[in-house]
Amino acid sequence: MPDTIVKIVVCSGTACYVMGGSELLLLDDHIPAKWKGNVEIEGAPCLGYCKDKKQGKAPFALVDGVPVPQATIPEVLRLIAEKLGER
Repeated sequence: MPDTIVKIVVCSGTACYVMGGSELLLLDDHIPAKWKGNVEIEGAPCLGYCKDKKQGKAPFALVDGVPVPQATIPEVLRLIAEKLGER
């Protein structure tokens, strides 16, 4: 496993939280054991993406600084796998 750290920031602002961000905050429970040392997850009070409709819809997460609109646990896991070089 590479020494890569993938940083995930989950928006827990009101719109994101209600639209599924509350589930995203449980992402750590879904991270495979082999990735545990390579993924950092944190919540943020608001990422501000909901204010610009061009950014997409809530809930939002950042995967290594890249916004993911309508984020889901499977989608974020897929992006983590990509970042860690697993397909």
